Amino acid sequence: MNPADPLDSVYFIKLPNDFKLSSRAMQLDSEIPLPVQRKDGEEKGAFDIKELTQEQVLSGILTVLAYDRQNENLDYYRKVITEARPGIKKELAEAAILKTKNEDWELAEEIWLALHGLDPEDKAIILNMALFYDQRADNYRKNALYDDADAYDSSAEEHYRDVLDSDDDVPDAFFNAGFFYLKKHDFSEAKSCFDSYLALMADTKEEELGENDDYKIKRAQEILDKIKNRKLENERFHKAYELISTGRESEGLVEIRRFLQDNPAVWNAWFLLGWGLRRLEQFSEAKMAFEKARECEGGDESADTLNELAICQMETGDLDGAQESLVDALNMDPDNTKVISNLGFLSLKKGNAEEARKFFLTVLEIDSKDSVAAAELKKLEQEA
Repeated sequence: MNPADPLDSVYFIKLPNDFKLSSRAMQLDSEIPLPVQRKDGEEKGAFDIKELTQEQVLSGILTVLAYDRQNENLDYYRKVITEARPGIKKELAEAAILKTKNEDWELAEEIWLALHGLDPEDKAIILNMALFYDQRADNYRKNALYDDADAYDSSAEEHYRDVLDSDDDVPDAFFNAGFFYLKKHDFSEAKSCFDSYLALMADTKEEELGENDDYKIKRAQEILDKIKNRKLENERFHKAYELISTGRESEGLVEIRRFLQDNPAVWNAWFLLGWGLRRLEQFSEAKMAFEKARECEGGDESADTLNELAICQMETGDLDGAQESLVDALNMDPDNTKVISNLGFLSLKKGNAEEARKFFLTVLEIDSKDSVAAAELKKLEQEA
């Protein structure tokens, strides 16, 4: 999150009674100071009311709505901006979605915060913010920025819970939160969310269901069946994941091995075992665990399993095996930058720097902010 205080760029002024933001805007209260966004390069105290623009005032209001939730005049500012720009909510939502799609994270977050400040009770906005933070966390984790990823996951969960715990029934909130908890391997919470989603959708009339609703209902039921059949809501499994993901691998491995004693056919458990072993650099044992995961039902459907297996194969000298695993993973998920990066590392191990460079460049074409690929390209340039 931006370390600078955005409110430093805003100053407050009292405008004359005859000042109006637009022909349709409300009469302003001259006793309530309005926030004004300072122009680029404008010094403090250099304000000239003759040069004041509507956009400066509206931008100042949005900044206050986003970052100054204790301001005593928030309701007044909301009324001013919505009367001056009646379609402001739609404008902001479209802009935020576009910036999120383009991974312009900082600006997207500013817009989402302003939109939430404009209408704090709108559950659709809160759900969209949860999805934004969820997506941003995934991006940071993909680039090995784990602390930032955890922080945004925490923000995502806070916003999901805000919607889930409200009196309003928002089926999509439960559906999307289900996938959030799946990502965190909290299968008990995921099951609860998907159960709630199906219960809410069961009350929807058939003629009101769209094609996308039919897909989501089937997908939710499919996931619930897998959680049940693979016993993934087991507390021991969740504890193992929590321990391994927080750096207590040895303790987590004890838990997942105990789980596997009773559930030897669960591919997710073998994956978790391999992940913990790989983090401890016990590559031979990890390799066997990932191979076992692939033998179980559903285990050969994951590009992540193949990617992890390839890392262990590289570390144990099986470069041909790693090549095969990574190519198979890329066929499953062509835009997976982790897989493409590892093809680059594999090329380096084979002594082919030019091929490695091409793989890392491909990663940056997909994700220009990938720090791992950028660092490896810089090394290659320095060694050339």
